[in-house]
Amino acid sequence: MVKIIRIILALILIVVLVGATGCPAEECQYPDIDRESKIPATAVKITPETDAHPPILHSDEYEEPVPLPYPVNTAGAEDSAFVTPDGNTLYIWFTPDVRVPPERQLTDGVTGIYVSRKVDGQWQQPERVWLQDPCEVSLDGCLYVRGNELWFCSARKGNHTEIDMWKAYFQDGRWTNWQNAGQKLNVDYEIGEMHITTDGTEMYFHSDRAGGQGQYDIWVTRKVEGEWQEPENVAAVNTPENESLPFVTQDGSELWFTRTHLGTPAIFRSKKVDNEWQEPELIISRFAGEPSLDNEGNIYFTHHFFRDGAMIEADIYVAYRKQGDT
Repeated sequence: MVKIIRIILALILIVVLVGATGCPAEECQYPDIDRESKIPATAVKITPETDAHPPILHSDEYEEPVPLPYPVNTAGAEDSAFVTPDGNTLYIWFTPDVRVPPERQLTDGVTGIYVSRKVDGQWQQPERVWLQDPCEVSLDGCLYVRGNELWFCSARKGNHTEIDMWKAYFQDGRWTNWQNAGQKLNVDYEIGEMHITTDGTEMYFHSDRAGGQGQYDIWVTRKVEGEWQEPENVAAVNTPENESLPFVTQDGSELWFTRTHLGTPAIFRSKKVDNEWQEPELIISRFAGEPSLDNEGNIYFTHHFFRDGAMIEADIYVAYRKQGDT
């Protein structure tokens, strides 16, 4: 899926590399955030009933996909969901209006990463996740969380390329100690959005690096003695189409990803049998992508709303696994 954030990140590269700051030095503090205040008053919330291109389910293992309720989804754009294995914490990327020029999204004060937590079965108001000092300019997204470690893509000072992967660590109630993931991953291996297996030994990522089958492919690099090794193409799941945004289940038995299907993003799953990935199967199609699963097997994903060929909004959807299925 071509993501909103990547368009913005590329356009602001010059700004961040020259070290521009977002506020006067004497005012450097994290601002109070009311993301909904920047959603246009004219914005109309799209619902399944008014959606011209709703997602299509292709598996009888799941209930029909439904949007997450407010306050996770709004009339703005919620994108790039990552749910923790226990299903109680959800990270999203938000921008209030996908129709405005990217430079205005950069300066709106609310575009960025947010986290919502489930309390008594209800998702709470998402809170901003800060991954830079308050006076540093950056734009962050496409995150992955593993324990107290968070990986995210960013355009900021210290990058090796236009968009690098960075890491941050959770300490004293906030994400801190952010650092670039390094030249090997960002330059030599050209990693894109990624997922690390539960044991920490394999990183699956998408990339258009040389040696693939066409456009974005899924690749894997394995950690040996603390070093990531030369990536291998996951040939069993790749085609001349785009394969991107990989997710591996906690037990390592399923590889989920996004592939173009009939002209729009769709969600596919490959199962591992005898340590080999099998032919992928289509699970959800039509503007459905970026899958993230909890340990119950529920699929959280991004659904983009299009009208007259233009994207007007995005929401986080979930397809709940039917009870009793394994």
